[in-house]
Amino acid sequence: MINVAIIGYGLSGRYLQAPFFESNPNFNLHTIVTKTQDPTDQFKKVQVHKHIDDVLNDNQIDLISICSPNNTHAEYATKALLANKHLLVEKPFTPTVADAEALIKLATNKNKVLAVFQNRRFDSDFLTVQKVINSNSLGNISLVKINYNRFKPSLNTKAWKETITAANGIMYDLGAHIIDQSIALFGKPKQIQGQTFIERKDSLIDDAFKIELKYNKLTVILQASLLVEEETPRYEIIGSKGTFTKYGLDVQEDELKAGKSPTDADFGIEPTYQQGKIKSLINGIEVSTAIDTVQGNWSILFNNLHQAIVNNKPLLIQLADVVEQIKIIETIKNIQ
Repeated sequence: MINVAIIGYGLSGRYLQAPFFESNPNFNLHTIVTKTQDPTDQFKKVQVHKHIDDVLNDNQIDLISICSPNNTHAEYATKALLANKHLLVEKPFTPTVADAEALIKLATNKNKVLAVFQNRRFDSDFLTVQKVINSNSLGNISLVKINYNRFKPSLNTKAWKETITAANGIMYDLGAHIIDQSIALFGKPKQIQGQTFIERKDSLIDDAFKIELKYNKLTVILQASLLVEEETPRYEIIGSKGTFTKYGLDVQEDELKAGKSPTDADFGIEPTYQQGKIKSLINGIEVSTAIDTVQGNWSILFNNLHQAIVNNKPLLIQLADVVEQIKIIETIKNIQ
């Protein structure tokens, strides 16, 4: 069994990761590092420390998961690898390609598993999109739009999220997810264009973006904003045989916040009204076909992490993809 220490107990540490480590028999949620909260109200047996050094010096800890503020990821990851720990790092992995490549080299030298928590590769909607594309039911795809919009006009109450620091801003926050999804679907783009914006009153960091990625005859448009009140399609895929459109967001995060367990049989199942639809012409008649949504399953990431540590299996989230993601973010930041 792999003993795990989580650094940070915000949204990711508390809701998106700890329940998976606790419910997976291959892991033991051993320690949580937090200065402000008491995790034992939810995770009764966990040890609690206030400083990362307490974990680095604990020989019982096999794996460290870094869920601390974005600008600490590279520093804490370096310390963890130097302490000979396997590592899971919440996205954004690092602020720069140089930081990412340095960590990858260090992990290789230390012979330790280094993984990145790109959990939205295993969202219900994205798994459905992959299924639709792989089925070739849309024919030759010319345009893909992925939106990650929210309506949060007020500044975040967590001050660190609104401060100008390394790896802050909406491209590192929401963009890291949908850029990763484009790379997972289509690989490295041939051309990159994009722009970030500051839309909210008194905001210091970018809170909206539009990115265009070119793949030969295919264009992928990625957009996010915190000022979109009306629901927009999450995915739009236009092909020579039809168009796929899907609204709604994967339910796993909300279910975890509500106390649901990843081991529940109905965990990750979207309501049927969120089903995507393919519109196509059949004998000159427009036909709309509902597409069953694949069950969301972030457990895939944790099971794969266990296999990588114990049996040297390859990671599903390849580090080369993560480096490419950061390269795209850096490219767009340098355009402006």
